[in-house]
Amino acid sequence: MTHSAPVPTPPRRTRGTVLVVLAVLGLAGALYVVRGPLMMSAPRCMAGRWHGCFDTFNGVVLMTLVAVPLSLLVVGALALLRRAAGVAPAWRTSLAEVGMVHGTVPFLWLTLMPGAAPGIAPARVSLVPLRDLVTMGTLGIVGNLLVFASLGFFAPMRFAALASVPRILALGAGCSLLVESAQYVFRLDRVSSVDDVLVNAAGAAVAALASRHWWRTTAEAPTDRPRPAMASAA
Repeated sequence: MTHSAPVPTPPRRTRGTVLVVLAVLGLAGALYVVRGPLMMSAPRCMAGRWHGCFDTFNGVVLMTLVAVPLSLLVVGALALLRRAAGVAPAWRTSLAEVGMVHGTVPFLWLTLMPGAAPGIAPARVSLVPLRDLVTMGTLGIVGNLLVFASLGFFAPMRFAALASVPRILALGAGCSLLVESAQYVFRLDRVSSVDDVLVNAAGAAVAALASRHWWRTTAEAPTDRPRPAMASAA
């Protein structure tokens, strides 16, 4: 009797499964670590109170996590509409659009959150590179790297014109300059620092490198199609 050899699992599928499992475990671990502070803000957020929810770090993070199912529903609805219209890739494009918004808006909210004396304390500017980087600390550096990470990760997948690490670096720097300028103009009692711009732009570039496989595939797909031959002149 002949026995057919078992079909091995494709390496790409295995790597994808491992990455998904690691992402789920990492998210579960992060939620376990921050469960205490988040639960402190939960009663006020659930009651719709502004103070203690949307004006605190814990409250913004909690509402961002609560909004994840809604964002996934929006991704599914957009993808179904695109598939019905024959637009491809439907799921990747929809995920990129919602991911940019869902992952960037909360960090912008936290960055533009006023300090202790908004409108009273004088506007402060730090234009010396790498001077404030020492005082940021690990948490500050990680937070600044994540401000435009979602934008850097998803923007090249959505817009072919941004499918380049230098362009994403420039985009992150430009967006960060706008944020730092807003902090100065509105006198939010925050320091407008050139180091924030550098770290924010670096975070966007690193995120773009992390998603390079997907946006390179999208950007190169149109060039692989054969061009129609030019009709010879009569």
